Amino acid sequence: MSTATARARIAAKEFRSVAWVPWSLAAVEILALELALSLGLLVRWLAAPLLRVPIGPDQYVGIAAGILALPIVHYQLGLYPGYCLGPVERLRRRILATLAVFGAMVAFDNIVQRGEWSRGVLLSTFVLALFLPPLAEAAMRWWLTRTNRWGIPVLILGASDTGASIARTLTTEQQLGLVPIGFLDDASARWNTFVENIPVLGPVGLASEFTGRAEAAIVALPELAPRELGALLNELNFPRVLVIPNFTGMQTLWVTARDLGGALGLEIKKNLLLSRNLFLKRLMDLLIGIPLFLFSVPVLAILALCVKIVSPRGPAFYRQRRIGFGGRELNIWKLRTMHPDADAVLESWLRDHPQDEEEWHRHFKLRRDPRVLPFIGAFLRRFSLDELPQVIHVLDGDMSLVGPRPFPEYHLDQFPPDFQALRTRVRPGITGLWQVMARSDGDLAVQESLDTYYIRNWSPWLDLYLLARTVLAVLSARGAY
Repeated sequence: MSTATARARIAAKEFRSVAWVPWSLAAVEILALELALSLGLLVRWLAAPLLRVPIGPDQYVGIAAGILALPIVHYQLGLYPGYCLGPVERLRRRILATLAVFGAMVAFDNIVQRGEWSRGVLLSTFVLALFLPPLAEAAMRWWLTRTNRWGIPVLILGASDTGASIARTLTTEQQLGLVPIGFLDDASARWNTFVENIPVLGPVGLASEFTGRAEAAIVALPELAPRELGALLNELNFPRVLVIPNFTGMQTLWVTARDLGGALGLEIKKNLLLSRNLFLKRLMDLLIGIPLFLFSVPVLAILALCVKIVSPRGPAFYRQRRIGFGGRELNIWKLRTMHPDADAVLESWLRDHPQDEEEWHRHFKLRRDPRVLPFIGAFLRRFSLDELPQVIHVLDGDMSLVGPRPFPEYHLDQFPPDFQALRTRVRPGITGLWQVMARSDGDLAVQESLDTYYIRNWSPWLDLYLLARTVLAVLSARGAY
């Protein structure tokens, strides 16, 4: 081994994959499934006085065995451990697998057993199986990440802007399970330096020396000619090799590789143009929005009363003109969180506190906002309860549960015209990717980046993921003011 190779191996960040990680994920999932069955039995037992039909072990023991097929299906779908899978794709595979397994169990019970199993237990277990195993798996993954046991070591070829961006993403999105241990780059000026706190170990030619050290290689060399790239790929002996093409601005989800007579083609699905997907999005809005509206009515009544007690001069609710689908103006309802003369208060505040003017023009929000009502205003904003009246806009079709937030015209005018036009292609939402990832901490550039990603990569699975993340974001009150 050469001295340069030895130095490179020593300099590489130390990380090794753990062999028992897939088994731990399967184990917690089995426990979660059996817990789902136990809670399903409890629900059936509580409903016994209404149903008046006793059940015995024969009606649920088979269900306990049948649900064990789900971890097997998950293994075949690559969910154990699921490295390289994003959270949206992982959610999609889980839901489809759960539907398939329970559908097969229903078919088996009705066709073969003539309805021997308890339908109440089966239905309750199915509903709980949609939630408990993903939560258990997420908790296990969180623990594995915290204890430095989640992921596989990855070598990045190319330490330029493209490679640095990939490393930054992998460091931030740890759930992908790709842990960068070092860069290789032919630019000698970068050797023995650090990019995104990851060492640049030497030239690309050293890649073969890391065959047993790294389990994946990411080729982030968009400047390579096709012939050079092909030769490099032939030399890489890693179980996983990912090539990052130079397709800036292209969507990243729902892209499928196609063999076009020996030529590589990328099929980009324009989900927003498929009527069945838009119908499914609307159906999801109604199925979730109607129960949410019924739940919100008494909550809104209490919160409106609190607003009137703190600020009796103004109304409890107010309408603000926003830009919506197709560029149409909407009157968006919100709970009032500010003093009635909020505009005058803001103008006076910015005049007396010029240091806050830059923050206002970057975010159109202030951490120290003099307009906000004491206690109740801050409380409503912190937990986003002031947005709750907008569920009515979801029901009437002007908004969706998930989508880019509807901005007022003065806010929207700060964005480039092409982005303004892009936003009008989808209905605005109560929550969205920006609210989940950044909330009030995101400036105009962050808002544009995250909203663009959502629109270009939209799917029902992404909506489901963002709805689940919204609950966590609201409860944690992170980045809200």
